[in-house]
Amino acid sequence: MRKTRVRRIERIERYLVRIIQQEGADLGHPLPIRLLLAFLKGISLVFRMIVAIRLFFYRTGVLRRYPLGCQVISVGNITAGGTGKTPVVEIFARELLKAGRKVAILSRGYRKKEAPWYQRMFSEKIEPPRVVSDGKHLLLDSEMGGDEPYMLASNLPGVVVLVDRNRVKSGRYAVKKFGCDTLILDDGFQYQKLQHRLEIVLVDKTNPFGNGNLLPRGVLREPVKNLKRGDFIFITKSDGHSEELRKRIRELNDHAEIIECCHQPRYLQDVYTGQHLPLEWLQGKTVTTLSGIAVPQSFENSLRRMGAKVIYCERYADHHRYCAQEILNILNKSSDLHAHAVLTTEKDAVRFPHFESTPVPVYYLRVDIEILEGAENFRDAVSHICFHRKREKPSHA
Repeated sequence: MRKTRVRRIERIERYLVRIIQQEGADLGHPLPIRLLLAFLKGISLVFRMIVAIRLFFYRTGVLRRYPLGCQVISVGNITAGGTGKTPVVEIFARELLKAGRKVAILSRGYRKKEAPWYQRMFSEKIEPPRVVSDGKHLLLDSEMGGDEPYMLASNLPGVVVLVDRNRVKSGRYAVKKFGCDTLILDDGFQYQKLQHRLEIVLVDKTNPFGNGNLLPRGVLREPVKNLKRGDFIFITKSDGHSEELRKRIRELNDHAEIIECCHQPRYLQDVYTGQHLPLEWLQGKTVTTLSGIAVPQSFENSLRRMGAKVIYCERYADHHRYCAQEILNILNKSSDLHAHAVLTTEKDAVRFPHFESTPVPVYYLRVDIEILEGAENFRDAVSHICFHRKREKPSHA
C-alpha cells in the first residue's frame, strides 16, 4: 500500500519536474494544469522574496556566517539537481588529497533515513554528524548516509565524508575529530551559515536556468543574478560550443573564471560482480535502462550516442529507494525483451538491493569529468583554484 502511494506521488513529481525544467515545456496544457502552474508561480514569487531577505540578512550580519579557521570550498549550483555536481566534488577531493591536504566532504545527505521531523524537533539530544567514511573505512550504507555521500565515500579512500543538516557542526567535527584542514561543502551555494573561502558554481550547458522561474514554478533555487557570488563557474555537460552561455554568465558575473567541462563515460561496471567492460561493448547491443535521477534523458541519450539500442526505459523520481520487487520487474522485463543488459547510473547502483544472480547482467556507467576549456586538466584547475591567493570581488549593491 505504501509503495503504491509512493509511486503515485513520484509520478506526479516527475510530471511536474518535466513541465518546469525546460523553457516552453509548460505550454499547451489543459486549464487545470495552467491553473496549477499559475498557483506555483505565486508561490515562486513568495519564495523569491524569502531568498532575497535571507541573503540580505547574511550580507548585513543580522544572520551570522561561522568561520572554521580552515579552507572551505563550496561546490554548488543555482538550479535544483542535474548539473553533475557529484563527479566534480569527487575529483576536487581526489586532487586535494594528492596535494597533501586532509580533506572532508560535508553533505546534507538528501533523503537519507532519519527520524520523523516531529521527533527531531522535540528531541533535546544533540546528535553528532553521521560518519559515512572516516577516511579508512566505509561506515554507513546509502540508506543511512544518502546516495551521493555513500558514492563519494566508496570512491575516495582517504577522504572523510560526513552527513548532517548543520554543516557548521559537521565542519567543526571534521576539524576536531579528524584533523581536516580542507572542507568541501557539497551543494553549498545556498548554505550561507558556514563561511566559504571559495564559491564554485556549476551551470548545466544543456539546461542552464530552466524556464527562468524560481522553485516551485521553475528549477532555480535563487535568481540568476546571484551568480555574481561565484568565484569560479563550471559549465558542465558542455560540447565545447558555449559562446552564448559564456556571454550570459559574463553579463551576470564580471570577475569569475569560467571553466568548461564535460561528463566523460569511462567504462561499464557490473553492479553485483564488479566486472568491468569497455564502452565499445555497447555497440549494437540492445539494452534497457533503470534510473532515478534528476535528468534521466541525459543518461539515456549518452548510451545511444555510444551505439547502444535503448529499447525500454524505466524511470523513477530522483533519489528513489528501490525495493527488490522493482529490480525484479526490470530484470524480468529485460529478459522478456531479450535485452543484453540493464544499464543504470552509479548513483542508482548504490541503492540497489543485493541479488545473488540475475537473469540479465546489470551494469552502471562510470563517468568522470574532463576539462574542455579554461584549464589544461583538473589537476591544474584544482591547483589554480585552491592554492592561489583569493582575489577581492567587486562590491555589489
